[in-house]
Amino acid sequence: MLAGETYTFLDPDLIAERERAKRLLQLYNQTEDGTGRHDLLRQLLGEVGRGSLIESPFYCTYGKNTRLGDHVYLNFSCVILDNNEVRIGHRVMIGPAVQMYTAAHPVEAKTRVQGWEVAKPIAIEDNVWIGGGAVILPGVTIGRNAVVGAGAVVTRSVPPDVVVAGNPARMIRRIEGQ
Repeated sequence: MLAGETYTFLDPDLIAERERAKRLLQLYNQTEDGTGRHDLLRQLLGEVGRGSLIESPFYCTYGKNTRLGDHVYLNFSCVILDNNEVRIGHRVMIGPAVQMYTAAHPVEAKTRVQGWEVAKPIAIEDNVWIGGGAVILPGVTIGRNAVVGAGAVVTRSVPPDVVVAGNPARMIRRIEGQ
C-alpha cells in the first residue's frame, strides 16, 4: 500500500489497523482540550509536531501514515484518507472540512468491487494555507508558501509561492516578496 502498489482494503491486517484508528478517533473526538487529548493524537498519528492542533471532529483512515510538522492547525471536520503517507510541513493552516485523499479506485467495476485500490502520497510543504472545503487528490504536492482557495479541487501538484483556486484548481497568481 505504502509502495504505491495495488492492494485490497479487505485485507484482515488493514481492517484491524482501521479499527484501531476508529477507536482512537472516537476517544479524540469526545475528549475536551487538554494533555490527554494531545496524547491521543500522538497515539493516532505517525508524528505530531510542537504546537500542532486538530479541532474535532477529525477523521482519518489509519492515522499512523499522517505526519504533522510544528504549529500545524486543522480546523473542524477535516478528513485525511491516509492509505499512503500524508506529510504536512511546519506552520500549515488547514480550513474546515478540508479533505485529503491518498486512495484511488480502479475505473473497472469488476476490479473495484473486489476491494482493490491504489494509494499515492500527499505532501503539504511549509507555510501553506488551505481554505475551507478544499479537496486534495492522490499524489499531489502543495509547494511552500502556497495558498489553496476555499472549495478548490487540487488534482495536480501546486508550485511554491502561488495561489490556486477552482475545480480543477488552477493558478490564480504568484505570491511576490516571499
